[in-house]
Amino acid sequence: MAERVDELNAVLADLVGVLESMSDTPGLLDAVCGEAVRVVPDADLASILVVRDGVTQTAAFTDERARRIDDVQYAAGDGPGLLAALTGEVVRVAVAETGDQWPEFVAAAKELGVGSYLAVPLRVDDTLVGAITLFGFETHGYHEFDTKVLRLFTLCVETVLRLTRRYREARRLADELRNAMETRAVIEQAKGMLMLIHRVNEDAAMHRLIVESQHTNIKLRDVAARFTKRMSSADGGSARH
Repeated sequence: MAERVDELNAVLADLVGVLESMSDTPGLLDAVCGEAVRVVPDADLASILVVRDGVTQTAAFTDERARRIDDVQYAAGDGPGLLAALTGEVVRVAVAETGDQWPEFVAAAKELGVGSYLAVPLRVDDTLVGAITLFGFETHGYHEFDTKVLRLFTLCVETVLRLTRRYREARRLADELRNAMETRAVIEQAKGMLMLIHRVNEDAAMHRLIVESQHTNIKLRDVAARFTKRMSSADGGSARH
């Protein structure tokens, strides 16, 4: 038991490091799949299925066989992974003992040599809902401790993904604010030059920029930037003479 806990701690530490170093969600989910197989020793394959706008798809997987079993569930509209994703329930299955509940899933799992299945819900936000699923070639059906370990692992994944998304949103807002400030600064500089050159007020100078933007179909910021660059070049040329 102590060894399992130590291994879990190591996996979670590695996972956080991997997630922090990646910037795209697909890459993050691929990393999660790889670590999920490592965190539960009886896991041989893993996949992450997600539900977006009513459509379920496999967002990441460690082996083509996992994706094939997921596809069978999607085609049938039923299966243990779908149940976990859509209801938020943990589903632990010994394939040989499943009976007639999911016949398509059972047939596909047996054909591909999968004897055990474990699905834990993944809830990041309204746009990322699904399940982390593990496939085992043995018939143990997984154990309660495996479920607890995968739930803890999933909780860590959810937390890091939420923080990552919030960080990206904060960066996006910061970039937009910086661009807005830069745009305002360029426009203000152009207005000031126009007021000085043409001896007009602020509104008239702004009107000149807007008219030029409309006539040339060029963004107002770019019109202002071109004008200030042209005037600066002209002043530099005059100074050299």
